Amino acid sequence: MTEPLQLPQKPCALRVVPQPADANVYGDVFGGWIMSQVDMAGSVPACRRANGRVVTVAVNSFVFKQPVFVGDLLSFYADIVKTGNTSVTVSVEVYAQRMRYAAEVVKVTDALLTYVATDDNRRPRALPVID
Repeated sequence: MTEPLQLPQKPCALRVVPQPADANVYGDVFGGWIMSQVDMAGSVPACRRANGRVVTVAVNSFVFKQPVFVGDLLSFYADIVKTGNTSVTVSVEVYAQRMRYAAEVVKVTDALLTYVATDDNRRPRALPVID
């Protein structure tokens, strides 16, 4: 028997509970809604690293592993995995706490997104140098 899954012991970028408007009539949350939340969560460390504005330029991969239901508590964990001159690539993992089963935690999504730092004119700019 496998051990029950636990939430990662690291900072969470975003936590949200999907509502009925985010789902179909059966209570299954729309994949597009989850994708938009993943994009927001991924932008958190990207904005920090860029010290300002970023734009999403690529969704490198996106895998739905389990369904998400209205009422699940979703936790989004985002980590920088690569930086370039102007770009930041972020890995996002999403876990659901099934609120109807207090102890159940399942990993629902893995994604990899790339952001580019932009200036006030929305043109690519170099990432700041880290001291």
